[in-house]
Amino acid sequence: MAVPTHVLRLAVADFRNHALFQAEPGPARIVLLAGPNGAGKTNLLEALSLLSPGRGLRGARLADMARVGGPGAFRVAATVRTDPGVPPIVLHTFTEGRAPGRRVLDVNGAAAPLASLAQWFPVLWATPEMDRLFAGPASERRRFLDRLALALFPDHSRHATRYEAALRARARLLAGDRPWDPDWLASLEAEMALHGMALAEARRTTVARLAARLTAADDGRFPAPRLSLVGDAPTADWRARLEAARPADAAAGRATDAPHRVDLFACHPVSGLPAAQASTGEQKAMLISLLLAHAALVADLTRRVPLLLLDEAGAHLDATRRRALLDRLDALGGQAWLSATEARLFDPDRVALVPVGPPDAR
Repeated sequence: MAVPTHVLRLAVADFRNHALFQAEPGPARIVLLAGPNGAGKTNLLEALSLLSPGRGLRGARLADMARVGGPGAFRVAATVRTDPGVPPIVLHTFTEGRAPGRRVLDVNGAAAPLASLAQWFPVLWATPEMDRLFAGPASERRRFLDRLALALFPDHSRHATRYEAALRARARLLAGDRPWDPDWLASLEAEMALHGMALAEARRTTVARLAARLTAADDGRFPAPRLSLVGDAPTADWRARLEAARPADAAAGRATDAPHRVDLFACHPVSGLPAAQASTGEQKAMLISLLLAHAALVADLTRRVPLLLLDEAGAHLDATRRRALLDRLDALGGQAWLSATEARLFDPDRVALVPVGPPDAR
């Protein structure tokens, strides 16, 4: 059985617009940050997203997270219960004024590597910028897919980094004067083939598992999108194809035989229309359905229920789907932090309300 994670207490200092903010929702499954626009609800979700490795839900620079007019550094501390039978732990991540671009971590007061955050619990999120994911550029869907794959395959980011480095180095080499160094090109193409195949396999497996989970969880209240990958799949002869494509790639200034540019395609389960052609509300509902299916899949595979962060969770959802969202979050068994401008959108008996006032009210 998967172990739930609960953030029992959150405290931030000098983070974005918050000089100081504290919330103690305890073991509540659904926490609602409610307040007017500009109060800093998304900022608090961003702070929570820093309980995972990486740059958080905005992908921002650390220096940009420090409060303007503050000391030039921020602190995020969370008391977290990762197992009902184990005492809570305190995760404390922060920057320092002398090194605003470096984030450090301590666990229960002892220094720990940032990478160790991954061992405590997975963190997944959805933001308003993702509401039009299906209608946006393919590059955004690839980044989204890679984030989903990373939760299932810890080596995915390493393969992506190595692949991109080899891709860029090959492009620079082909842009230079001929004759090209055949040994250096062969080495780069071997790197691309090795790591590209690993990327492709992780993406394919992630989509296949998600598709099965979506079908199994489809109760008719949230549309479960039908997923597939579009584009050329890497094959065993990809290295040879890269070698053959050198002249064309040199002329184009990019890799023309590029199975790394696959796209995540989704269609509505009832109408069969591409998700990009669905209404904004339907696209939002399909995105949430996808995220919840992914959370359940991660829980099954890692035995830990992810912490979910849903910014403006009620936007574009009608009352029926808002109730269905709470039902699905309850069934997942972990904890979710939602934000909304109006608390009345959600049943007060089902959420732990955390008011977030305007900055001048604190």
